[in-house]
Amino acid sequence: MRLLVVEDDRALSRVIARGLGEEGHAVDCVTTVAGADEALSVHEYDLLVLDLGLPDGDGAALCRSRRDKGDVTPILMLTARDGLSDKVAGLDAGADDYLTKPFAYPELAARVRALLRRPPSAVSLILEVGDIRLNPAAHTVFRGAILIPLTPREFSLLDYMMRHAGDVCRREDLLDHVWDANYDGLSNVVDVHMANLRRKLDGPGFSDAIETVRGVGYRIGAQGES
Repeated sequence: MRLLVVEDDRALSRVIARGLGEEGHAVDCVTTVAGADEALSVHEYDLLVLDLGLPDGDGAALCRSRRDKGDVTPILMLTARDGLSDKVAGLDAGADDYLTKPFAYPELAARVRALLRRPPSAVSLILEVGDIRLNPAAHTVFRGAILIPLTPREFSLLDYMMRHAGDVCRREDLLDHVWDANYDGLSNVVDVHMANLRRKLDGPGFSDAIETVRGVGYRIGAQGES
């Protein structure tokens, strides 16, 4: 999962990013409304952690703007304000949950997990492509009746591809979604993880689950299959 943290307290932002990163998420951090708008125009996120008070604007206004555009991405709002009216304003703006500073990181992590377990609007909780079933809430993958153990990165790769079943997922898109913007490691990291994922999915008696589209990327499921 790729998450966006919009928080102007850089120390707190680093703590949140480090913790969520250790849980297998790719995390981008920005400090302003303008930075959030730019990131959201470029990347597809699975969840936003959004501070209410930002240097160049109001987090609630940003939240309301996203909802007005039809964006249903889960939003966890953070604020140093603990008044009831502020909480109500944040929730009325479209936030899915609300956390008051100071907070313990485990509570934030639990709330993030709870929001990510919620099925997106009009989308089935269970993703199915052919005989592969992925449950984002339980973090499980089955091929037929066989449970396939995956690492967090492999799970995120498969989740992204199954949400785009039938489409060619470019290596750049996979790198962009599963690793954060600061990744500067091996250029073949997608291919390495994909090879491991395919080895686990394509056991004895199963056909190849993932197709390589030479020079472009990878595809799961035939066009139109779901």
